[in-house]
Amino acid sequence: MADVAGMLGMLVERDATVAVAESLTGGLIGAAITSVPGASRAFRGGVISYATDLKHELLGVPGELLRREGAVHAEVAAGMAAGVARLCGATYGLAVTGVAGPEPQDGRPVGTVHVAVSGPGGRRWARELSLGGSRERIRVETVDEAVDLLSGVLKANIGEHSG
Repeated sequence: MADVAGMLGMLVERDATVAVAESLTGGLIGAAITSVPGASRAFRGGVISYATDLKHELLGVPGELLRREGAVHAEVAAGMAAGVARLCGATYGLAVTGVAGPEPQDGRPVGTVHVAVSGPGGRRWARELSLGGSRERIRVETVDEAVDLLSGVLKANIGEHSG
C-alpha cells in the first residue's frame, strides 16, 4: 500500500498542496488522503469527473482531444491534473483516468490506466499502467500508483517550495 501519510508530510514540508481529479477511482484517492489525520494541511479537494464531458467542462481538457482520443489517454490525464490544480488553487494536481472494466473503453483494454501529476511552472509527470485483476483491484492499484507517482515527484524535487 502506498505511503499516503509520507506523501502528505512531504507536501507540508514544502508548504505545498495537492488536488485530485479522479475518473475510474471514483473518489478513492481523495478518501485515502483524507483518512490521514491532518490531511487538511496539504489537501485542497478534488473532482470526480467520471463522465467524459465533465473532463472538458470542469477541468478544461480540450474537447478535440477527448473526441479524437477518448477519455483514456495520457494527454487527458495531464489535462485533468493541470485543470484540477488550477480549479482548486493547489500546487500539484494529481489525476487518473483509465478502464477498470468489465468492458474495454475507447478501444483501450481493461486495466489501461494513465496517472499524471501537474506541478509548479507547468511541469508534468506521467505514468501509463497496464493492470490486471478484478475491477476493484485495478481501482485500488491505481490509487497506490497515483500516490507513488506524486511521492516520487516530491522526492526528486526535494528543494522545491511553493513559496
